[in-house]
Amino acid sequence: MKITKRRLLEGGAAAIATSLFTPGTWAQRAAGGDAAAWPTKPVRILVGFPAGASPDLAARAIAEPLSKILRQPVTVENKPGASGNLVAAEVAKASDDHTIGALINGNLTIARLLNPSLGFDPEKDFAPIGLIGTAPLVLVVSGNASGKSAADLLLWVRNLGSAGKYGTPGVGTVGHLGMELLKSRAAITAQHKPYTGNPQVIAGILAGEIQLALLPPGLAMPHVKSGKLKAIGVTSPERSPLVNDLPTIRDADVRGADLEIWTALAAPASMKPAAVARLNAALVEVISSPEVSEALLKTGWQAQPGSPDTLARRMRADTTRLGGVIIMKGIRSEA
Repeated sequence: MKITKRRLLEGGAAAIATSLFTPGTWAQRAAGGDAAAWPTKPVRILVGFPAGASPDLAARAIAEPLSKILRQPVTVENKPGASGNLVAAEVAKASDDHTIGALINGNLTIARLLNPSLGFDPEKDFAPIGLIGTAPLVLVVSGNASGKSAADLLLWVRNLGSAGKYGTPGVGTVGHLGMELLKSRAAITAQHKPYTGNPQVIAGILAGEIQLALLPPGLAMPHVKSGKLKAIGVTSPERSPLVNDLPTIRDADVRGADLEIWTALAAPASMKPAAVARLNAALVEVISSPEVSEALLKTGWQAQPGSPDTLARRMRADTTRLGGVIIMKGIRSEA
């Protein structure tokens, strides 16, 4: 179904999620069947980012514990490219019931809206297994920004007007869309300057090329603690155990801009329902354990055990929230 600006204006951003996702689809797929028969050979987890990247660390934290429960080897294979979309396309086309992906929210929600020519459709081509972990983004500003409180720092950003610049790791990334959402909610008019990655975004702030950004906690907090950057707050609805000392942007009276990054396991839509149910049960058991939960926390993720339908609801919510930004701003990406 083609989604136009006219349709968005008439039906609201929720029309995007309604047209892309049918509630209950994956919960129904995952019901029934003989789960004990799966897996019958080693399970491959594909990761579309380099070794050491956040999704890779999440996948490796769960691989060995999963193998013990499933009684088959569980391997992690890195195939970086196109912000994880190359792996997402490969997972979507896999047909052996033993190839899955550790995918991020961008792959499972907004990818098709940003680039309709991608070789996969999040609604039709994946069976959600479950969330692995979530993390907020941290809204940071230059260390020389005026003020200490969140309200004062936001006022400083507003006073920059359109002369201000914010950095992101690229067009169509969650950092880009999240900042555009934040701008619409917080009366900010800073302009976008894309970089090739978050380390380059940080370098841009430190060099004075840009004044603000949304960054993962693991990258932001060392610079906040050193005083080189100032943190306004996190984008999660509640304070995060990843950054216990930071307030939320809600605490600064910014509403409607809640956003988290997340990584999850997803399988091809062709995976048998019994296998989906078995894998979800194993995943929930693994990330509910204190050892794996703590390991995930150290790699920048807050463990989020849940059902396939919980992941499906998260996919619909993110598509609604960020899809509206994509349509109204006319954002497109080739990745």
